[in-house]
Amino acid sequence: MLEINQLSVDYAGVMALDNVSLTAREGVVTALVGANGAGKSTLLKAISGLLSPRSGGISFGGGSLLALSPQAVVRRGICHVPEGRGLFPYMSVLDNLLVGAYLRKDKAAISDDLDKVFHYFPVLKEHRHRLARNFSGGQQQMIAIGRGIMSRPQFYLFDEPSIGLAPLITREVLGTIATLARDEKCGVLLVEQNANLALDIAEDAYVLELGRTLLAGKACALKADEGVRRAYLGL
Repeated sequence: MLEINQLSVDYAGVMALDNVSLTAREGVVTALVGANGAGKSTLLKAISGLLSPRSGGISFGGGSLLALSPQAVVRRGICHVPEGRGLFPYMSVLDNLLVGAYLRKDKAAISDDLDKVFHYFPVLKEHRHRLARNFSGGQQQMIAIGRGIMSRPQFYLFDEPSIGLAPLITREVLGTIATLARDEKCGVLLVEQNANLALDIAEDAYVLELGRTLLAGKACALKADEGVRRAYLGL
């Protein structure tokens, strides 16, 4: 579904990604594991059109994403839920959600997707007219995911969705991400600081180190790898 082929990205001559290749499939979570500075967020930004690669290829559904604007990438069916959530704090929950549908004209389908968001996150329906700034970190992450759902994507990019969240809320949020992949038949590329949980919900996984692909394979196999357990899982 999503193909990254020998992608390189640099910041003022400093390589952030160096010939990274990966495949993320439809209907499953693909986890990206690595230390801070490994290039995980850079990869997501390159896919979503926020950064221009130095070389390599990015294709989705058989078509290239290179040189497309972020808006064009969204139109192609890719949603980026960024680190830090990026909400509009002085807008209501409902208005933040509708921002996710700003490129759409299908009013009936937008209403259906709003109902879907409220199905996943009932607390948002109950408080849909409250300002986003008045919610907890976990609830704000729900709003960010809901905004992504409103774009009706075929593929999600999630960047550190559990930052600042309590363990119980982290499990709930990551569980919802896994459900989206399975039930909506969407692809998910997940960057997550809690590598244990990321590998639990993922089917495929890649380990990045200093901008390069160190390991790739089934998530369960990587979680059982002694080197991965020591370096990234604290086991």
